[in-house]
Amino acid sequence: MPRRIRSAEDLALLLEHAHAFRGGQITDLHVHKHRLLDEATGREIPAATTITAVIQYELRVQTAGGLCPVARVAKLTMRGVTDFSIFEQEGADCSEIGTIHAEASGGRLRFWFDPHGELYVICDEAEIEEVSRPASGLLVPRGRTEWTFQSVGGALPPVSWFLDGLDRAGLPCAWRAVKRTAGHPLLRWEGVLLPAGAPAPPRGAGVYVQAFGPLDGSAFGISLRASEDGKVGDRLIAVLADLILREFDGTCLAGTLVLERDEWLGWQGLGPVGRGGEERR
Repeated sequence: MPRRIRSAEDLALLLEHAHAFRGGQITDLHVHKHRLLDEATGREIPAATTITAVIQYELRVQTAGGLCPVARVAKLTMRGVTDFSIFEQEGADCSEIGTIHAEASGGRLRFWFDPHGELYVICDEAEIEEVSRPASGLLVPRGRTEWTFQSVGGALPPVSWFLDGLDRAGLPCAWRAVKRTAGHPLLRWEGVLLPAGAPAPPRGAGVYVQAFGPLDGSAFGISLRASEDGKVGDRLIAVLADLILREFDGTCLAGTLVLERDEWLGWQGLGPVGRGGEERR
């Protein structure tokens, strides 16, 4: 769930939670400048500026299963920006975060994302949203679709729940469990969903599924990754994401987009919904 940052105490909690994003990387940076039309002069005037940074980082956190490696993607939104600097010298990469400094003073927040100030922001307030999952250390091949969801409540559904939902959607699949001799302690189960009649993985056109949790305050999480056949895998992920979000409240990660449930459904053109697929007006 989004957490607002307004005070020095909020900043301290953020830096403690994220370990100051040490070793992380800014993968996306967006500057949104809002303007209003002055009807008296017919000119547009600056109204507000918002800067959003998407940060990927890994760390080890204490869980019921011990100290575990966790991968996080954070969306840090800084609103009411009054001053900022984005500077990258030729041949340099300011996306790598070595050190972050932050302070609250005079009702404003200040962020420095490295010792030299290549990314510097002064703003009125900030908000952070995150999606976490077990860190595998494995690189995902380019072009593969990934989607991760963290539920704020409810119980992790069994594999049969996914199979029944895919049957109702007209995409019947078979389940092939994956057993590992040394898995991540947060993993509950994992395997591959294969369209009925598809050949065996890894050459099949299916979706690799991991269920995990609880993690970072979530009740459970689901991670989906398309296999080699992108078209079939992407279609399955879209249907699975719809099934999950129509049943559970939470936050999802699609590529570098961190979205709340209704944001995802609206982005997909499905509209806000309640439990069981009923539209909520």
